[in-house]
Amino acid sequence: MSEKELEIRFQEAVEIASKMTQSSLPQDVQLRLYAYYKQATFGTIEHNNISNFDLRNAFKTNAWMQISHLSVDEAKELYIEAINDIVKNTK
Repeated sequence: MSEKELEIRFQEAVEIASKMTQSSLPQDVQLRLYAYYKQATFGTIEHNNISNFDLRNAFKTNAWMQISHLSVDEAKELYIEAINDIVKNTK
């Protein structure tokens, strides 16, 4: 698959996700989606730039750090798969 095709599929998944309500997803799924999205769009988190330490952001940062070994393309693929699974399971 080309880089362009992957980007189109990723943007389609982001559009689907933007229409979902947070309350419809378990928190662990929300965190996983957040982490994949951040890795896919920003790359590996820089540990030096972590300045906001409230509990919510700590969980989000931890989720992102756990998948920081993934490449941007791998994160996009996993994000797409996760969104597709959610859609499939809600039908």
